[in-house]
Amino acid sequence: MTDKRSGVQRLIVPVGLVLPLIAFILVTFVIPLGSMVIQSVHDPEVAEVLPNTLNLLSEWDGTSVPSEEVFESMAQELVLSRESRTTGKVATRVNRIASGTRSVFGKTARRLERIETTELRSAMIDIDDRWKDVELWIAIREAGREYTVKHYLHAVDLERELDGGIHPVSEDQRIYNTLYLRTLFVSLAVTFFCFLIGYPIAYAIANVSDSMAKILLLIVLIPFWTSLLVRTTSWLVLLQNQGVVNDILVWLGLVNDSDRLALIHNMTGTLVAMTHVLLPFMILPLYAVMRAIPTDYMKAAASLGANPAQSFVRVYFPQSLPGISAGCLLVFILSLGYYITPALVGGTKGQLISNMIAYHIQSSLNWGLAAAISVILLTGVFICYFIFDKWVGVDKLRLS
Repeated sequence: MTDKRSGVQRLIVPVGLVLPLIAFILVTFVIPLGSMVIQSVHDPEVAEVLPNTLNLLSEWDGTSVPSEEVFESMAQELVLSRESRTTGKVATRVNRIASGTRSVFGKTARRLERIETTELRSAMIDIDDRWKDVELWIAIREAGREYTVKHYLHAVDLERELDGGIHPVSEDQRIYNTLYLRTLFVSLAVTFFCFLIGYPIAYAIANVSDSMAKILLLIVLIPFWTSLLVRTTSWLVLLQNQGVVNDILVWLGLVNDSDRLALIHNMTGTLVAMTHVLLPFMILPLYAVMRAIPTDYMKAAASLGANPAQSFVRVYFPQSLPGISAGCLLVFILSLGYYITPALVGGTKGQLISNMIAYHIQSSLNWGLAAAISVILLTGVFICYFIFDKWVGVDKLRLS
């Protein structure tokens, strides 16, 4: 009995220590992630405002204007929606399917309050003749689906037509696939530039004296500790048309004063600023690995007749691969979801898919579409991670 009690006590202690971590993960990751996934497919606003109308439309054949009963139900629920101030929600969601119909609902709801006739079908058509359009009623029925994949279709530049078929949106509206490709390109480019700049810096820090290494590490970490917004704003000052970089180029005679370079509000500004911001995330893993590589290996290679270049390529570089893998993975994943830097210095040509997520949350208020894009982006991150794990192996990363 004593052994059982002691065993239970030994189990309670580690479980109690882990519980705060589990609670933290649940509150900050699992629950928000689950909410985002649900919101991307669940849109009950129209179904809550027009339940009876949608129930009648579920039996409608969709080939002709609905019956008087459907019009009566719609009229009653529109008046109630005006009283509860939910007409705008219905109008917004139907307008996303049938563009240009947003004003129909508000105008009809206002005038129906003053109409006493029992011929509601004729009255609603007199208020707005679009009520006799079959496409509008099909859009209402489609918008009334509580669970739908329309946000995911929209997030990949597809749409469900009123006939039920799925087709690409018009060319002038195809923006999301372009943003996915641009985000992938920027992430790969930033990862490459961070590696190109960060590897020599990490090598220098790992192979100098301890006192000098501390100074160099401090130089790397001071920008890392500085506010992201401050660092990004600094690049606006440096790269603008009348900024420091252009002034230096003009002073050196490399460019004419009238032909200053456009370095911000484009892809150039995005790449420069993001590379600077994410550079420490490449340097630190590289330095952690390089610090653990014995210097005797290079000496042994030299004693066997290898020149410095051969010693580096065949001895040192392969041992630094875990640091390269960790740094590249970290920078690449962070780049995929970056928002502030592209928003400030990227302009319309340098913005990424994360900026579109912010737009739908803050401006268009289409949270379902924002959630769908977020889920697609998160899925892409997981795919990249699993490909990396399959190719390199996360278990092979040894940072010290």
